[in-house]
Amino acid sequence: MHPVLFDLHLGRLGSFTVGTYGLFYALGFLLALRLAVFYARREGIETARIVDLGIVALLAGFVGAKVVLYLLTPRVYLADPMEMIRSLRSAGVFYGGFLFASLAAVLYVRRHRLPLGRVADLMAPPLALGQAVGRLGCFAAGCCYGKPASVPWAVTFTDVYAARTTGTPLDTPLHPSQLYESALAFLLFLGLLWLSDRKRFPGQVVLSYTVGYSVIRFVLEYWRGDLDRGSFFGGALSTSQLIAIVLVLGAAALWPRLSRKGAPPPAAA
Repeated sequence: MHPVLFDLHLGRLGSFTVGTYGLFYALGFLLALRLAVFYARREGIETARIVDLGIVALLAGFVGAKVVLYLLTPRVYLADPMEMIRSLRSAGVFYGGFLFASLAAVLYVRRHRLPLGRVADLMAPPLALGQAVGRLGCFAAGCCYGKPASVPWAVTFTDVYAARTTGTPLDTPLHPSQLYESALAFLLFLGLLWLSDRKRFPGQVVLSYTVGYSVIRFVLEYWRGDLDRGSFFGGALSTSQLIAIVLVLGAAALWPRLSRKGAPPPAAA
């Protein structure tokens, strides 16, 4: 674990910490954006619009991840408002970011009259790739850590800075839940790439992403140790698991409708 790359000392201006998480977050975003631009060019969609869309989604996602985190644990931030500032160094709640980014993206696409289904499809594989890279940053920072484990591949964090900023348990073998998700998100990315050239209707790729990632996240929650993000039904489901169920049901409801709407017309006799 290496949460801090280096500190920049700026004289009277103080110092600035460059974190590994931020580096991987930026790298994941840039890789995802580059891939989205490639797909947009192939689809004949204006690439400048896709770049702007990526920036809008990034900013909305960052805000959403934090807002949902604050809403799920209000007592923590009401007791110590400065904790809101300190929490900016952590990832927040991914699904909060996903929902905010999705809403902002839909509004942007509608405003600029872009084809929603096609744009959503071309953004889905890059999103999975960005997650795969970003979770490596989570691993380096120690956030989104796993439960105590006795498996041979368990990891032990020792950096005091990580414990102070994200609450990572130190000197305790844990499931590397960040690496689990990174690997599964990359496999999902490969599957979406394969599907992108074989889809039967606009929207199929993004619905497949929604179902695939929701299943991944639902299962991985059982290995996550940072479960102070809210729970439902007496702790039976975490917030992320509940949202995953809702998203799968929503995707299942949309699938037949979009499939019928986007199916090619029958061949003339």
